[in-house]
Amino acid sequence: MAKHPVEQAPELDFSSTDFEKIIPYLSTHGITDDEGRYLHWSQLKWRVPSKSAKFIWLAVKFARQQAKKEIGLYDKNDHEFHYCVPDSLEPKLHKIVQLGAGKVAAIAGSQASSNVQQNYLVSSLLMEEAITSAQLEGAVTTRADAKKMLEEELPPKTPDEKMIVNNYMLLRLADRRKHEPLTRDLMLEFHSVATYGVSENNNIPGEFRCSNDIYIGNDENPLYYPPDFEDLEERLEKICHFANFKHDGEEGSKFIPPIIKAVILHFLMGYEHPFRDGNGRTARAIFYWYMLKSGYDIFEFISISKIIKERAKDYGFSYLYVQKDCGDLTYFIDFQIKVILEAFDDLQDYLKVKTQEFYEILKILEHSKYKDKLGFIQKDLIKKGVKEPGRLFKVKSVQNAYGVSANTARKFLKELCEMNIFLPIKFGREVNYIAPADLRERLKATK
Repeated sequence: MAKHPVEQAPELDFSSTDFEKIIPYLSTHGITDDEGRYLHWSQLKWRVPSKSAKFIWLAVKFARQQAKKEIGLYDKNDHEFHYCVPDSLEPKLHKIVQLGAGKVAAIAGSQASSNVQQNYLVSSLLMEEAITSAQLEGAVTTRADAKKMLEEELPPKTPDEKMIVNNYMLLRLADRRKHEPLTRDLMLEFHSVATYGVSENNNIPGEFRCSNDIYIGNDENPLYYPPDFEDLEERLEKICHFANFKHDGEEGSKFIPPIIKAVILHFLMGYEHPFRDGNGRTARAIFYWYMLKSGYDIFEFISISKIIKERAKDYGFSYLYVQKDCGDLTYFIDFQIKVILEAFDDLQDYLKVKTQEFYEILKILEHSKYKDKLGFIQKDLIKKGVKEPGRLFKVKSVQNAYGVSANTARKFLKELCEMNIFLPIKFGREVNYIAPADLRERLKATK
């Protein structure tokens, strides 16, 4: 059997540890290293002198022991899950709170218009997250084809396309259920949507696993076996209680920042691995559900799956470090906080590109005869047509992209045809609309 990639961290045993040997290191080694990194034993031992590595590690563990915050839930080895908030994590949490409490315009900077936010971004970015989440699970398809499928509500032709549709519906479900408590039934509903028609490993959508033949890794190197399926009902009930309990610091209760609690819920669903397939998708849905439930509406626009996909190895290690260090959740929390901040950066870049493209079209229209005849959606459709000459627009795709009725979408497209900006093209009984190759020249037409 191949060697496990993460070594079990030595435990701090107050009854047997020789404290005289670690005392010299207590003043020089704290929760993190000098660069603010929260290192696991497998990382730390290579960065310090080998002869004193274990004693330095135990000094670090002693410091973490004094700072840890317990959550009342236990791993399968009866270690209580806990976490620390080192100084290096504090500013990151503060930044997320600031960004999360704001509006999209604050993320994008002065270039973002309220029209861009309100009329287009929600559906567009939900689609982006649905696509990337499916790709993280192994789906293979182009982003353009997947986006077209979602916008036009085309029936999925492959299991990969079906997974993308499921993920999109899953994110919309998380938003609809944000005012409800977490229950095992809600977990099953999330899972049912996530895996409908795309199940592997003999998975049954909407049902918990009923055997222990599931593990993470491969046959030659199984990395992790989840808790016994016979304990799932009780363990998941405790997770629901944890999710629904108000950790707001009032009336003597513990305070857990919502972002940390959402990340912990993400971890716990992956750790319990209650399903034969679709655990990752369900875990991410519950993360979004809790952030939206906590009033962080901006997380509708945040795609964490893209960053996790790019950092897949680190994502896996963050799980293993918790497993190999007595349930210390800080490794996973630290990783996920970095993911979220990168996702905010991606959102900022995305918004700036979209608003820049939009204003370029406004500049062209400023001196055209169409200046006062077009609304935001029509201008945004023109922007897409200029960017992609020959693009075909369907009523259904406009309806889904902008959240308008079919009649409104049809009206906008017909008006663009009447102004000789788009051209109608008929497929059977259905009329679609095409952006002509000379669209930019048409827009420059003066009064």
